[in-house]
Amino acid sequence: MEQNNDNLLATVDLGSNSFRLLIGQHHQDGTVFPIDQIKESVRLASGLDANNNLTKESQLSALTVLSRFGERLSGMDPAKVRVVATSTLRVAKNAAEFIVIANKALGFPIEVISGKEEARLVYIGAMHSLAYTEDSRLVIDIGGGSTEFIIGNGYKPKIMESVTMGCVSYTGRYFPDYEFTESNFTNAILAARSKIQSMEHLFVKQNWSRAIGTSGTAKTIFELCVQAGFSTEITLDGMLQLKKALIKSKNPKGIKLEGIKEERKLVIAGGLSIMIAIFHELGIDTMTISDGALREGTMYDLIGGRTNSDLREVTVNDMRNRFHLNLEQGDRVADLTYFIQSSVVPKKEQNPERMKLLKWACELYEVGLSISHNDYHKHGAYILQNSDLAGFSKPEQSIIAELVKLHRGSIDKVHAALVKMLGDGLEWKIIIGVISFRLAVIFNRNRKDIDYKKIIKVENVTNKGYDLVIEQEWLMNNPLTLFSLNEEFDGWKKFGVVINLISR
Repeated sequence: MEQNNDNLLATVDLGSNSFRLLIGQHHQDGTVFPIDQIKESVRLASGLDANNNLTKESQLSALTVLSRFGERLSGMDPAKVRVVATSTLRVAKNAAEFIVIANKALGFPIEVISGKEEARLVYIGAMHSLAYTEDSRLVIDIGGGSTEFIIGNGYKPKIMESVTMGCVSYTGRYFPDYEFTESNFTNAILAARSKIQSMEHLFVKQNWSRAIGTSGTAKTIFELCVQAGFSTEITLDGMLQLKKALIKSKNPKGIKLEGIKEERKLVIAGGLSIMIAIFHELGIDTMTISDGALREGTMYDLIGGRTNSDLREVTVNDMRNRFHLNLEQGDRVADLTYFIQSSVVPKKEQNPERMKLLKWACELYEVGLSISHNDYHKHGAYILQNSDLAGFSKPEQSIIAELVKLHRGSIDKVHAALVKMLGDGLEWKIIIGVISFRLAVIFNRNRKDIDYKKIIKVENVTNKGYDLVIEQEWLMNNPLTLFSLNEEFDGWKKFGVVINLISR
């Protein structure tokens, strides 16, 4: 039934490490929402022999995967399917012969794209997977056989370079027998730095505001650093700690770290070495990650689409409908949260992106009810942390999940979680945001519209708290809310947050 849908698009990314299939649905607002994804670890780059020919074994492995992809793509309009191949098929001497057979196995023509075209498509995919901005961004994509560097504004890439170094090729070259040693890492990092130096002048002095990593290597490094507590984003210090942990592991079999898949263990050493070299040469302090890369960019390019719509809004609305959430209740909580938060923290001092995340957390706060009413906030956090939320970066996804988890429960645990998550970055505005969310849930327990602008006022705001003034008659008619508010405010006092409840 899906295959007859005129809005379906498909892209296939034949990378040097993995083959990936993406099927998406094109929405009227110009966004594309993924409905099916398949990833197969092929490590095609490892199948190149000494003469740069693909071995028969590697070809057979690739053809097997392409046959499976072909079954999923069967019946789709060829005009809405694009298949791109990257680094390994750019350099393989027998690529042309292999592609003839591969086209038949897949059922669609394979296009071997240049390094710069790959960079262009990666950038488009990354930007469509994050909140739209005209700010200049630096995008880094470490693949199996090449690494793409792109600087652009909005959806327009301006500077694009592709360097022949990747996680598969560098692991094979500099980590013989997959041995994680200090000397092997040093050799790999120095080799990567040497490669980058030839083009770093194009990137190092550009006024980009944010570095973004895409694809498997960046995502794995991010997950490993976060899970191990080395850093909250990708940083040089976090990666150096990760390198020490890998050396201690000695080889892929010895890796006990959380956040890495089995197939990624075999190529992490080469990918980490390249990323460390990039940070050194380009002077990067921190890097966030994007879920979008080559296949997403190829899909948007396929439709010629450029949209300033925020894909995250589409994703949140889809989840609200998919989990049959009470839309009115979510809106009530979101509206009151915003009212309290903006009454305490002036709009000019608010972070617009954080306010969006807070709003979406409010709209999704009951998603855990789909599992159980008991501990539904914990179930909701789990769903949001582990779902495929198109458009959200991993840090954003974690923030929304954590906010949903913190909207109820022990204040001691809430404060401890905030300290653990943010440490020295725990700002007053963040605490107020969490409290505003919790208060909005308390006020809306009856699931009925209330004229909050008439019955609730915020006065005498300081850097330690504020007065919450509530209409006396309303409080008398809602004794459960009164009890819950007093309990909430008593809990925050021990952490230096003083909210005085005043009835008038």
